[in-house]
Amino acid sequence: MKSVIPSSSLRVIGGKWRSRKLKFPALPGLRPTADRIRETLFNWLREDIDCEACLDLFAGSGACGTEALSRGASRAVFVESHPRAAAAITDNLELLGAQQAEVICQDAMAWLKAPADRYHNSFGIAFIDPPYALALARPAAIQLENSGVLKAPAKVYIESDRPLDPAEFPKNWEVLRHKKAGIVNYYLFLRKAPLS
Repeated sequence: MKSVIPSSSLRVIGGKWRSRKLKFPALPGLRPTADRIRETLFNWLREDIDCEACLDLFAGSGACGTEALSRGASRAVFVESHPRAAAAITDNLELLGAQQAEVICQDAMAWLKAPADRYHNSFGIAFIDPPYALALARPAAIQLENSGVLKAPAKVYIESDRPLDPAEFPKNWEVLRHKKAGIVNYYLFLRKAPLS
């Protein structure tokens, strides 16, 4: 008898795929950015998203990167370590007919340590939403800064279950926006060119 893999669904909030429902596997620690938070985030990014390349780290359900593509991003790279989650993102992108998307099944921190040369200075927007239990928001931000994949300027969204201290982040990063919804603290940083 074939076992049934439990699944959950998310809804694309805006753009060309608005209201489309997508399924993803119900895996421990996998929680898409909530609709209300995603709506706020993409209101913040409204002027920046069109024709921009996006990086969705710890992609999980792929909610942020998919939303970015729906709203006009030129391409999105999803980095997700769990094979079933990565496969679901791939399936959803194929279902939507997304052309400029790439799914990388690899640990995000490992990927950031050695991204391929073709990603150098590529991304104007990045999303960092690691599993809360791992407390990786700050280490991932530092590794992202050191990876060389971000443009300057770039916008970086970070989600955490605890408040973040901006002083612990790269010196060329500045908090533009910050809100809290329940236990979720979410931030939009501006990444400027580092001082030489």
